[in-house]
Amino acid sequence: MDQSYFKNYKWLNEGNIKFDGDKIIIDAPAKTDFFCNNGAIGEEGITPENLTNAPFFYTEVSGDFVMKVKVSHDFKDIYDATSIMVMKDLTVWAKSCFEFTDFNTNAVVSVVTNQTSDDANGCNIDGNEVWLQLARSGNSFAFHYSIDGEKYDMMRFFNLPVEETVKVGLLAQAPTGQGGERIYETYSLEHRTVKNIRVGE
Repeated sequence: MDQSYFKNYKWLNEGNIKFDGDKIIIDAPAKTDFFCNNGAIGEEGITPENLTNAPFFYTEVSGDFVMKVKVSHDFKDIYDATSIMVMKDLTVWAKSCFEFTDFNTNAVVSVVTNQTSDDANGCNIDGNEVWLQLARSGNSFAFHYSIDGEKYDMMRFFNLPVEETVKVGLLAQAPTGQGGERIYETYSLEHRTVKNIRVGE
């Protein structure tokens, strides 16, 4: 993919990025995430902290859109993820992650944040790569995932109190570990409206 395609992209928490053919490689620094945790703290286990420090490589998009990308990484540490995100501001955003979970699985995971973050593990995925899709229709959004880049299933349908223009892009996180490369391939962002937001087509 031509690097000039990304001339209108910016950083929130600037990171290291490389372009290699149709691959975009972003380094996730150690102890970086987007999560607003205002819930109960357990006596044991890993509880996400309040963090808004992960590198987010984004563009601003007005109106409806569909974003797709194939993602992968090495799954070294708990909550390591190659993610995509839509954002109004630091307190209103949502992300779709291909994550190494605290159940020792590779899974598609979604987080929707309006002041406070929720956290929803989706399907476990065999292997270390999957396709992620984000579609917008008005203030309605849906995350989808695909094993082959052709047939997509819904991961999450949700609404966000956003304006016409939002920030959309790639998020590289490593909340508990030492970080590493997050790989995005065959990225596309289309300005169009899906016929069915749940189906994503």
